[in-house]
Amino acid sequence: MRRLSRRAALPALAAIPFCLPGAQEGLPRSKRARLVFGGDVMLGRYVGRLAAERRDPSWPLRDLSEFLRSADAAFVNLESPFSDRDPINKSNMVFRAAPEMIAALQAAGVDVVSTANNHARDCGAHGVEFTLDWLEQHGIAAAGSGKSSEAAHAGAVIERNGTRFGFLGYTYDQSNGNFKDIDDRVAVMDLGQMRRDVAAILARADVAIVSMHAGVEYSKKPVARQVEFARAAIDAGARVVVGHHPHVAQEWEPYRGGVIFYSLGNLVFDQFQRRETQRGLLAEVLFEDARLARVEVLPVEIVRTAPRLAGTGQESRGG
Repeated sequence: MRRLSRRAALPALAAIPFCLPGAQEGLPRSKRARLVFGGDVMLGRYVGRLAAERRDPSWPLRDLSEFLRSADAAFVNLESPFSDRDPINKSNMVFRAAPEMIAALQAAGVDVVSTANNHARDCGAHGVEFTLDWLEQHGIAAAGSGKSSEAAHAGAVIERNGTRFGFLGYTYDQSNGNFKDIDDRVAVMDLGQMRRDVAAILARADVAIVSMHAGVEYSKKPVARQVEFARAAIDAGARVVVGHHPHVAQEWEPYRGGVIFYSLGNLVFDQFQRRETQRGLLAEVLFEDARLARVEVLPVEIVRTAPRLAGTGQESRGG
């Protein structure tokens, strides 16, 4: 596996490039698509309070907005459901993003989010559907949940520069300790189902991308289940697996013509108790006519919940 070096945690770390064989350097630019992937984005709790104090719901991703908007498509894991009602309880570990916080995703040009994670049901059944409706109304595609089991497993397809990209999302858990039942509108990790989903989405798309919410929180190494699921997704035909949930960055690896990011760590979060939770990664992936051609991993540092590219000298507008 491509392991993060000790220097990977330092702000001055440069991008880590990786070129795959067969890259078509002479391909017209119109046939190229540059995708950027980020980790966990939590827009409730202290993040939401800071944005409210500034009277600017777009504030959390403002420092990254120019970079994210420059991509042909940007993806993150949405860790907090949107809802116009209170969460199911007042626990600090139950998340809710106020509806106006959608502005953070919009201003940053986020095109696709994963809604399959352990916080997906934090605002109950209403929150699952409200989130989907709210994202759709604001032009953001969702993968990993749907208004039916079929919709949750159908994923989302977007087209960029003539290439159709299909996104699927899965989570190790959907209850966050609050439910004993399973809501089949949120896709959970199952190898057989995932393989069927990848085959189905490749009938509608040129490239399959799988989002994986799994792993051990704060662990710098992926566990066996992450590795098995991610590699199985590539074997099934996916070209990118993007992981999140541990809240810290983990290693990544090229694998059989694809690439696996086991955990990109946090992107927007209010976890201050550990220094490593304030340092994440962005993955920049270049496709050339549906061929995975180049990968770059960029370090991000989070200042008062707001991320910025590390080592740029950029001052956070968050203060």
